[in-house]
Amino acid sequence: MPSTPTSSGYAKVNGLEMYYEIHGEMHGVIHGVIHGEIQGAGRDDRRPLVLLHGGVTTIGLSFAAVLPALAADRRIVAPELQGHGHTADIERALTVPNLASDVVALLDELGIRQADFLGYSLGGLTALDIAVRHPERVGRIVLAATQYSQEGVHDDVRSGDFASPRLPSEADFQEMAEAYAACAPDPGHFQDFLAKISAAANAPLPWTADDLRGVRAPTLLVIGDTDFVLVEHAAEMRRLIPGARLAVLPATTHMTLMRRTSLLLPLVTEFLD
Repeated sequence: MPSTPTSSGYAKVNGLEMYYEIHGEMHGVIHGVIHGEIQGAGRDDRRPLVLLHGGVTTIGLSFAAVLPALAADRRIVAPELQGHGHTADIERALTVPNLASDVVALLDELGIRQADFLGYSLGGLTALDIAVRHPERVGRIVLAATQYSQEGVHDDVRSGDFASPRLPSEADFQEMAEAYAACAPDPGHFQDFLAKISAAANAPLPWTADDLRGVRAPTLLVIGDTDFVLVEHAAEMRRLIPGARLAVLPATTHMTLMRRTSLLLPLVTEFLD
């Protein structure tokens, strides 16, 4: 069963009308929103968990399989990034630092001082940037299908070899297009949006090995064995980030990673708890 948001809305951040959903613990979330402070509300004092979706997807496309279990006993904040889902695109480059700045501004709007993060693909890059540039805002962080440099991605992914089993299938692309048409403020913007995403996907990433050595948040790295990200690169990230853990899920592609609930949910919930 899909998770139904406790509430949803739009926040004015950095020129965006940023859509977000809140899931889980209805009383605690409403109490927190009314009093301008989500952290600490509800049955316990767990930090909220921020879910950051993948590129060209939505909250539902990235997290439908895991959201019900994650929201069962914790507060979830799930935004849709610039140009994605219900959040309209604006005349601004789609870059990881810009996306990270938007998420931090959203947390400010919601009165959340510190949160845990689960970022998938583009959302993982966004979460990593927050951990590097705003360490005080991050409790624990799960980086799913996330690299820290473009050299960490398989050659067939970088070259756009659509015969590669690592890349989204035709059915995956159709699902993305249908989701965009269903909820985007301007459904006719899809092709222009894809061009911006393509440019962002091929742009150099802004971090060095020293940046990763400086990450202080407890970190769980998760990739599939047939992911965009090289297993060797993920292992390098595990060595660079102090105390990081790495899980490689078998028989798992980039697109199926967040649907492998029987393997993924025990890892994530044990780590966050």
